[in-house]
Amino acid sequence: MNVMTQPAFDGLDDERRQARVDMAAAHRIAVLHDFHEGVDNHFTLMKPGDADRFYLNEFGLHWSEVTASNLIEVSHAGEVVAGSGVADLSAICIHAPIHRIVPNAACVLHTHMPYATALAQLADMTIEMTGQAALYFLDKVAYDNDYNGFADDQAEGERMARVMGDKPILMLANHGVIVTGKNVAQAYHRLYFLERACRTQLFSMWTDKPRRFISDAVIARVREPKPPSTRLKMSEADYHFAALKRILDRTEPNYLD
Repeated sequence: MNVMTQPAFDGLDDERRQARVDMAAAHRIAVLHDFHEGVDNHFTLMKPGDADRFYLNEFGLHWSEVTASNLIEVSHAGEVVAGSGVADLSAICIHAPIHRIVPNAACVLHTHMPYATALAQLADMTIEMTGQAALYFLDKVAYDNDYNGFADDQAEGERMARVMGDKPILMLANHGVIVTGKNVAQAYHRLYFLERACRTQLFSMWTDKPRRFISDAVIARVREPKPPSTRLKMSEADYHFAALKRILDRTEPNYLD
């Protein structure tokens, strides 16, 4: 793997194969990072070249068992159209509407990862500008304060999508988080640093000491648009995800199966 360049695809089949590999990798890495919850939670990715299908982990598999080939394909209506296995109902009800409605939500990651979920259980679940990691989420987070129990119809996913609006991240009160991206690398990079930001925020809150907030001047400077880097051949997210996949290549190469 060349870590310095974006992958080049030889056609749609090659792009779809890489999409499956990246999805399988995301599940395995989520286990390493303790973002999973048994056989629950779900990651999805739109199938390249098909606006009505997404890849989904088969319900009942531990995420350490997910491979590129055992992902199933599901239609937005919830029908398993390729592969064998059951599609989790809540995955269909949450993910299908978000894929349809939220901008740039080709990849949708839903977890109950511990620190973000702990923050979501507080009356005020705002990600506060007290640490550098939090700056990454400036103006990127929507907050859903209406927990309605288990999602068992697509109307609930549509409601979540409306709350998200054009934000890539949704904090779910009493529940967990939804993180989206234009691809797996971008979505997982956001997921990883969201948990880091929530963790350090909670740590600082637990000290019960006065907390230092980032100044308005710094926040205004971060908001200013910046030209793309000419030093890097990929985005930071692509570098990060490529590095994580190299760990799997050494330790769990069967994710590629």
